[in-house]
Amino acid sequence: MARIRVRVPVPTPSLLALSAVGFTLLTGCGGDGGGDKPPARDGRKPVVVVTTTWEGAFAKAAGAEDVTVIVPRSVHHAPDYDPKPSDLAAVAKADFVLYAPFEPYAAKIREAAGSSAELVEVGLDNDPDKVKAEVDRLAKLFGTQEAATRWKAAFDTEYGKLNKDVRAAWPDGKSPVVVAQVFTTWAAELAGAVPAGTYGPDPVTPARLAELSAEKPSLVLDNAHMSTGTVLPDSGAKQVEIVNYPGDDLDLLSVYRDAAAGIGKALGGS
Repeated sequence: MARIRVRVPVPTPSLLALSAVGFTLLTGCGGDGGGDKPPARDGRKPVVVVTTTWEGAFAKAAGAEDVTVIVPRSVHHAPDYDPKPSDLAAVAKADFVLYAPFEPYAAKIREAAGSSAELVEVGLDNDPDKVKAEVDRLAKLFGTQEAATRWKAAFDTEYGKLNKDVRAAWPDGKSPVVVAQVFTTWAAELAGAVPAGTYGPDPVTPARLAELSAEKPSLVLDNAHMSTGTVLPDSGAKQVEIVNYPGDDLDLLSVYRDAAAGIGKALGGS
């Protein structure tokens, strides 16, 4: 059974045929998480099922304490995952099922499980402002605003420290020239750099490669989940594989720590 169950301390293309049916279900199931009040649960903490550790990390940051992950972290491309019948038991008991729009199976899982859980689409983007806005939205749904406020304060402190550490590794004190995959631009921001160019998610054409090389980047921030190998092999740029998904502990901050460490090392820092 491909599930990871996480209890969080209080303080701190097999299913592509879903297309028409799946999107109809998603549209009709209140996936935007609307409403001003969390659903009544007789004082219970919300039971949350998420498709991947990325959604799970957002749920944990928002204050959820009972989170079950469906897709194993070893599956780097979540839309390729084929949900198993054994996954339905967790969904049947959930108050919320969190999914991303590029994952076509969430609505089908809920339907098959006969669950009354609320489907919530999560905007998966590690840009700090977007992360905090999404955590606020989920906390409002869960009724866990105080926990989310504490997490955001810790996030701001840690992010500021990591940003300072990476800036300290800038060669000659100058911001590096960075090229980033479109889903790793947040890591360029963490490094204090504005991407000189981006690529993906479509295959990079020879013309685009020439344009990116012309920027003379010192760093290429690749997406580990969609990597096709060395992006600019003849440019002299160092390539850093950026991982968007956290580990099984659902610690979103670890994603930023790992990115900062990888970028700092590539820049010649310790």
